[in-house]
Amino acid sequence: MILRRKSFYLCVQGRSICLGSKCWSAESPSHSNNVLDNSLQEMLLRNRDVKFKDYDALLADAVKFKSLRWGQIAQAHMIKAFYLPTLFLWHKLISFYVKLEDLYDARMVFEEMPERNVVSWTSIISGYSKKGIFYEALFLFVQMLRSGIDPNEYTFATVLASCAGASALDFGMQIHGLAVKSSFEIHMYVGCSLLDLYAKAGRIHEARQVFDALPLKDIVCYTSIISGYAQLGLDKEALEVFRSLHAQRITSNYVTYTTVLTALSGLAAYEYGRQVHGQALRFQQFHLVFENSLIDMYSKCGNLTYARKVFDTMPERTVVSWNTMLAGYSKHGNGKSLLDLYNMMKLDSKGVNPDSVTLLTVLSGCSHGGMYKIGLEVFDEMNIKYDLQLEVEHFGCVVDLLSRAGQLERALTFIREMPVEPNAAIWSSLLGACTVHRNISVGKVAGDKLLEMEPDVAGHYINLCNLYSCDGRWEEVKKVRQLMKENGVMKKPGRCWLQFGRNSPSSDASNQAQL
Repeated sequence: MILRRKSFYLCVQGRSICLGSKCWSAESPSHSNNVLDNSLQEMLLRNRDVKFKDYDALLADAVKFKSLRWGQIAQAHMIKAFYLPTLFLWHKLISFYVKLEDLYDARMVFEEMPERNVVSWTSIISGYSKKGIFYEALFLFVQMLRSGIDPNEYTFATVLASCAGASALDFGMQIHGLAVKSSFEIHMYVGCSLLDLYAKAGRIHEARQVFDALPLKDIVCYTSIISGYAQLGLDKEALEVFRSLHAQRITSNYVTYTTVLTALSGLAAYEYGRQVHGQALRFQQFHLVFENSLIDMYSKCGNLTYARKVFDTMPERTVVSWNTMLAGYSKHGNGKSLLDLYNMMKLDSKGVNPDSVTLLTVLSGCSHGGMYKIGLEVFDEMNIKYDLQLEVEHFGCVVDLLSRAGQLERALTFIREMPVEPNAAIWSSLLGACTVHRNISVGKVAGDKLLEMEPDVAGHYINLCNLYSCDGRWEEVKKVRQLMKENGVMKKPGRCWLQFGRNSPSSDASNQAQL
């Protein structure tokens, strides 16, 4: 008897089981894990006397020790012994292959099942969803409905997660309707998946409605809605939900703390950030992602000393950790510390190499620190040594680097020789520098390009007016204002906020901005 598989032939001969060119027998067990060896040896010796509990135990051990071949051998023994698996054992086989990320064999077992129930379908759908093959998971869900099997709460939660991963909001909303008809919409697992779907799609109001309708909420539900608010920049709302979570005395995990720190970074709420840090210390909720968020929060709040303390005490650092600390120095114009850390990163014994984000961060820091020559050296070095995939943002940083240093003609030449098409941000950077350095000729080129690319942006008109007015070209200023009026472009009023204790009031400018 031969059981065909995608990558091997499994043959059963006498009391030996052969996998490809290797064979295992009762007389000469493999050199693999002793527990599995003993279980398999006993199974081979008993031949057809093996019972359900023996197969169940062997498959459990195969999952525990992550041994794909032993599970395959157990399945082959079922075939040799003409053993008819129960529905539970079929599910066990599917679960085994899914957990060991062998979707091909999992699907083969699923297709060979004489009968299927909701557990069978949910298991295979979950396998594809966890692997990131979302559309196949959705296809299987449709096939399940057509077969007359009704989904349960776990099926709904799994397929909604696939909708979120595939950005399939319309399909997810249809599944939401089906969950309402099936009275599963208030189940915690389904509710959390719905929250995640709507939040990732930017539909935060629908996400909040689902959240408020849940009779029971766990930390996953709270974390999902906090994350949804934080991702959309609704930091105050995210903080309010976190306060509600704290009032309910629900213990947060490192994912929750990481999400809250994202919101606090947007608010620059240093004191709240320290409280979250202290709470995480108290409950020992530390993780690499959380520590990276701590560095980001302290940096954005202006406390680089605390940020560096967190960085220096990290037991493990990834390129994200380095980039986050570098970004802190860059945003605050601390060029010396930025270059020192960058040089330390290059010498890191753990082999963390700079990436494209590192280059952006270092170039930006050199630009704000007035170190354009060093910045150009870093650009050339990283481009050659690390063979990075350069994007328009990298070239934009070089333009900004040259522009701030007053090398405007050189910046214009660099733009014209770029291998990618310059965007509005690059021309805007050049125009702003021309206003500062009063270079009318280069500024006019940049301004004309901007009005051609983005005629509805008020800032471009204002910067061009400022350029002409600093040289006394009032006729040109008048023409730009008239063009702005003809295009119906209005400048929005400014907005500011100040923090007083626990309150953060904001206000608009009392009078409309004038050119």
